[in-house]
Amino acid sequence: MSALTSGSVVFQNLRKTFGAFTAIHDLSLTIEPGTLVTLLGPSGCGKTTTLRMLAGLEHPTSGRILIGGKDVTMLPANERDVSMVFQSYALFPHMTSLDNVAYGLESSGLKKKEARERAEEGLKLVGLGGFGQRLPAELSGGQQQRVAVARALVLEPQVLLLDEPLSNLDARLRRRVRTEIRELQQRLGFTAVYVTHDQDEALAVSDRIIVMKDGHIAQEGTPRDLYEAPASAFIADFMGEANVVACEVISVDGEDATIRIGALEHRVPSRNARKGPAKLAVRPNSITLEPAAEAAFSGTITHTAYLGDHVEYEVETANGPLFVVDPAVERPLAANTSVSIGFKGRGIAIIND
Repeated sequence: MSALTSGSVVFQNLRKTFGAFTAIHDLSLTIEPGTLVTLLGPSGCGKTTTLRMLAGLEHPTSGRILIGGKDVTMLPANERDVSMVFQSYALFPHMTSLDNVAYGLESSGLKKKEARERAEEGLKLVGLGGFGQRLPAELSGGQQQRVAVARALVLEPQVLLLDEPLSNLDARLRRRVRTEIRELQQRLGFTAVYVTHDQDEALAVSDRIIVMKDGHIAQEGTPRDLYEAPASAFIADFMGEANVVACEVISVDGEDATIRIGALEHRVPSRNARKGPAKLAVRPNSITLEPAAEAAFSGTITHTAYLGDHVEYEVETANGPLFVVDPAVERPLAANTSVSIGFKGRGIAIIND
């Protein structure tokens, strides 16, 4: 199978209500052709409703949806050039893998011989050549999901939709299959819209991430943008754990600012900060701890947990509790130890809530 024809996706002022409840509020978003964009957020944030509107399984209350420049807002699902991969796989249990992949092709009017040839090609594409005669029950969960991906891809859609595609897999399989999906998307160059609530999954597969909250876009950007420069305490905490602590911005010099916590001063990206009280998001692995009776910024360890390749600490400070992840397992610090607290160069950002 050669590179697929990828299409753009445009949401224009999209709104969706269910009775008195508004699930999506005036959402506008453009997804460029050939990119994998993830809709990420907690349960009830609107990500699945947005995907279902794109698929034609729900219609918006107002606004427009364009695929490849064509207005598809009110078109039924079968008239949109999209294919969906569901979290439940939705394979026919009485049909072989080959028949499952060929089903959509045959239903669209393709002759059986050609449909089966393309289905064989689709199975090879996802690494399941030779598995065509196996029933779904004879496949692992990861293999079943790859059959579902092959079934969607052989239809050569402009946009592939993936709805929590890895949620039924164990942790090790999730890592492997998400890598396979990402490599396949990059190799074939198709547009993909991926829905998940798993932050690690989103960081691993995405060109861009759209974080949603209460039917709005809370922040969008590259995985690195969202992790290293969260725009709010919600984003900082949702995109991996973060300590949110009060600080004071004592100077701003172009793209850098100097903040003070206790008597400790540290340089961070300014991100339009102003002098005065502010909040700082600090990743747990961006904090350093050293035994010390007195320090510019100090605290006391209240809990220590050894987890094999790192140690987790809970530290009480005058600015509130901190959660710290330290890879230095050879020298763990005991509970009740007074510590000097410092910051590394990355994973620290002023947030502008």
